Amino acid sequence: MGLFGKMFEKKTCSICGGEIGLLGNRKLEDGNLCKECARKLSPFFSDRRRSTVEQIREQLDWREANKERVAAFHVTRTLGCDTKVLLDEDAGRFLVTSGPRWRDANPDVLDFSQVTGCDTETRETRTEIFWEDREGEEHSYNPPRYDVDYDVYVTIHVNVPYYDSIIFKVNDGRIEERNSVEFREAERQAREIREALGQLREGEREKIAQAAAPKTARTCPFCGATTIPDANGRCEYCGGAMGA
Repeated sequence: MGLFGKMFEKKTCSICGGEIGLLGNRKLEDGNLCKECARKLSPFFSDRRRSTVEQIREQLDWREANKERVAAFHVTRTLGCDTKVLLDEDAGRFLVTSGPRWRDANPDVLDFSQVTGCDTETRETRTEIFWEDREGEEHSYNPPRYDVDYDVYVTIHVNVPYYDSIIFKVNDGRIEERNSVEFREAERQAREIREALGQLREGEREKIAQAAAPKTARTCPFCGATTIPDANGRCEYCGGAMGA
């Protein structure tokens, strides 16, 4: 079969077994992926071409299980404006979404303890401005002039098998001045997200450390017995509340 024939050869999705239409193939390291299966992958995943069929299957299983975490997610706090970081502080989990019907999109629900860091960054975009002569040809000014826009980004570093960061823009429109109200508000939102995730991450890690720490015997203030409090922080002899 010639090169032209191979280009239009019908391919089968290595995941669902369905036929892949023209221009619908998403190449894997050792197979093919249809666009329907590709849509089910995490939006923060970008290493498809170097992934094996087995790795894609594992991620899709993880994404399917994520639907239960989404269904159980209870928003206790919302950070951001256009792209939002939603917190479930009772369950120790968060998600990042930009859609109003976010439950339908099955956004990745992660634990606070999976956050390894959070950075904020201001990116500057410079677009040169030209002037036109009578013939309509464009020329640079001397010295060159630029239209400058600013965007504020947040990068959440995470410990996830399929990606290591979530990057999104905080502002939802053009920011033309660094000293504008819009720029200061975008910086405030980015800082709030960074500080909140940092505090929640440290809180979860302290809980994990406390749970792993060896228990020591104490004297019960109610019955005087020397004992190690049970899982509910109560004396094993009289049931008095000794605390954790």
